[in-house]
Parts: sequence; structure tokens; C-alpha cells
Amino acid sequence: MSVTVRIPTPLQEFTQNKDAVDIDGSTVKEVLGNLDAQFAGMRQRLYGDDGKLRRFVNIYVNQEDIRFLKGEDTEVSEGDELSIVPAIAGGR
Repeated sequence: MSVTVRIPTPLQEFTQNKDAVDIDGSTVKEVLGNLDAQFAGMRQRLYGDDGKLRRFVNIYVNQEDIRFLKGEDTEVSEGDELSIVPAIAGGR
């Protein structure tokens, strides 16, 4: 089953400047793995050396933060939208 993955601008260099790609998978983890298989280099941008998603990478399925669902084990369905949103820090 295919879901639409929204790609943030800093990562579009890996997807030939596409802001969205369709990727197969039944869970967030599977989709992200297939994303890296199709667009090499994504994994090292999303995951740390410990194999966990980096703290500053937020993943949403249909606008729901996966941290409040089942994390990477969150199931996805045909037509769902998975968004990769880098955290923004700043201030004074």
C-alpha cells in the first residue's frame, strides 16, 4: 500500500527536489525504510547512530504526531499522508 510522504525542503536534495513522494509500507518504520531504499541518504538524516529517530525529527501521520500514537510502529493505510517535519529552534 502506498502513502504520500511530505519531504521538507532541506531533504528534497535526496528526492530530486520533490516535496512529496509515494512510498509503500504498512507502518511508519517500513515506510521510512523504503524511503531510504528509494532515496539513498535519507536514513542518516532521520536516524542517529543508535538507530533511533533523531530528536529534532518529527513524524506525523495524517497530522497526528507518532509520538502520541505507536511511534514507528504506527500503522499506515493506503492514501495516508506521512509528514517529516524538522524541529525549529531559536529565540533569544
